[in-house]
Amino acid sequence: MLFEKSALMAQPRQAELTATKGENPLIWPLLSLLQASNQSWKVHHLATALQDKGLMHDLDPAPEKDLFKRNFLLMNALYELQEILLPNQWLQVRAMEIQIFRIIPADINQQLVADNNLREYYLDWQNYDASVNVVRQMLESFWSSYQQYIGLNVKLMHKTSALRVFELDDTATDRDIRKQWRKLALKWHPDRPDGDAARFREICEAWQTLRESA
Repeated sequence: MLFEKSALMAQPRQAELTATKGENPLIWPLLSLLQASNQSWKVHHLATALQDKGLMHDLDPAPEKDLFKRNFLLMNALYELQEILLPNQWLQVRAMEIQIFRIIPADINQQLVADNNLREYYLDWQNYDASVNVVRQMLESFWSSYQQYIGLNVKLMHKTSALRVFELDDTATDRDIRKQWRKLALKWHPDRPDGDAARFREICEAWQTLRESA
């Protein structure tokens, strides 16, 4: 086997912000940007593109802190997306060279190990320098913007219906739901080869219901 994903990616983070009942919503618009271009991106170019779409907000009144927090939010989403795409695709995460490759590099083990400290830093929300409630509110704000951007129905569906969309039953745990959300969102994302925009919106609406009812 090329690699054991569970051994290479960071161990479950105790500091991960589970209280948000969700995840960084910039993951999916970043996937759209990266899939739409074969060239590499720079972090600040990604930030500008997201801002133009109304998906990147001011995060701090102090300019230097705002810049740091924007960078943190982007890097967090990129490392989350890197994990989601493996083992089928490789997302290279470097400040000046961010790009998705369809072929996994032969030295992926070395690359993952070399980036491990940086990955763990950006996946630990404690390094964002904000309380759990502040981060939760920030992510809720970003999620609301993304809902408007992709045209989600703001009316929540029934939880049973949402679980049916996720192909789960009422015995599903929060972990099961989160895992299925990532699997289905990646499968039906409109920028994937077999993606479907309507199906992706339905998945997002179900996810919003399950986040609210968790």
